[in-house]
Amino acid sequence: MPQRPMDILIVGGGIAGCCAAIALTQTGHRVRIVEKQEAWRFQSSGIFVYANGLESLGKIGLLEDILAAGFLVPEGRNAYYDHVGQPIVETRYPTADAGRIPAILGIKRAEMHRVMASRVAALGVPVQLGTTVTGLKDGAGGVTATLSDGSLARADLVIAADGVRSATRALIGIEVAPRYTGVGVWRSVHRRPPELTDKIMMMGPAKRFGIMPISDELLYTFGTVAEPGDSYYAPADWPRLMAARFSEFAGPAAPFLAELGAGTEVLYTAVEEIVLPLPWHRGRVQLIGDAAHASTPFMGQGGAMAMQDAVVLADALAAHDTLEAALTAFGRARFPVCAFVQDVSRAVGEAGARETGDPSASHAEMRATAQDKVDGFYDRLRTLTEAGGLGR
Repeated sequence: MPQRPMDILIVGGGIAGCCAAIALTQTGHRVRIVEKQEAWRFQSSGIFVYANGLESLGKIGLLEDILAAGFLVPEGRNAYYDHVGQPIVETRYPTADAGRIPAILGIKRAEMHRVMASRVAALGVPVQLGTTVTGLKDGAGGVTATLSDGSLARADLVIAADGVRSATRALIGIEVAPRYTGVGVWRSVHRRPPELTDKIMMMGPAKRFGIMPISDELLYTFGTVAEPGDSYYAPADWPRLMAARFSEFAGPAAPFLAELGAGTEVLYTAVEEIVLPLPWHRGRVQLIGDAAHASTPFMGQGGAMAMQDAVVLADALAAHDTLEAALTAFGRARFPVCAFVQDVSRAVGEAGARETGDPSASHAEMRATAQDKVDGFYDRLRTLTEAGGLGR
């Protein structure tokens, strides 16, 4: 017998929280979101979503609106260059659902959140901004959450979607700290030249620099480089520092690096990950998204994993007659998928950070194996996802 409609409190209103709110409301549950920001403000760099993430958005009814707000890369092309702009190889990402789901979409993060938040509002989901959870008491009849405004919220299920530094995770006794990977990511937003339509990756000595269209008008760039673990850079210095970090890059990167200045949208983040064994729940409190399995960005799958979490959790609740069975099934379905993404992404990042000296051998290997590696990654990802037996 499926779960009866439940009162569900979601902590965090990012990708994981919004997608979970949509999926769970559409399957009959009563959902409420609390979000610590006083107003919706999300970093305005870009994100790319591959076919597996777009499939999940289709399952919760968001695909059409997301596609309209972003930029579809023609034929899923990814053009690789060396750091001075010499071509290395071109690969293509796979589509899904017999070609009906595109291979890859670029979109501004703020636009993605606008679409998600609009659907949350249209579904009538209450969102309480400027609010955190300061305490949780789990009992036989449900969970009582103490909110930062002093009020109490009762729920049958609490979903912690509050990110890599999840405060909810600590409240339920899971003491895991984000692990700094030794890498920083620099991102910037620029006007898109009409002829730039592919995803571009440039392979430098122990550095990577990418370019991704995110709308008809805009693109974003992203560069990865080793950074000290205790580094802090004032936001006013980010444009200058980003230009300096990647000054040796020419070719497609050059005009965008030259544009970096006080008026450019630039964002720096240190790359952290959460590696957490099962169970990802304690009693009636479930971790999802980065709170459970934050990954490095080298496979571009962080957003897609959060979207899939939402779909699989809604399906698990519908398929099992007790909450414990549903949450256990969710973890068993998601852990192999998310661990695979984390492991591959980490390995790609570590290999790139070691690459110095003459790159001719590695470039020759890329030309021989790059497409096979892309296909192999997505074949394995689909196999693991289907093996979980959930996800509609």
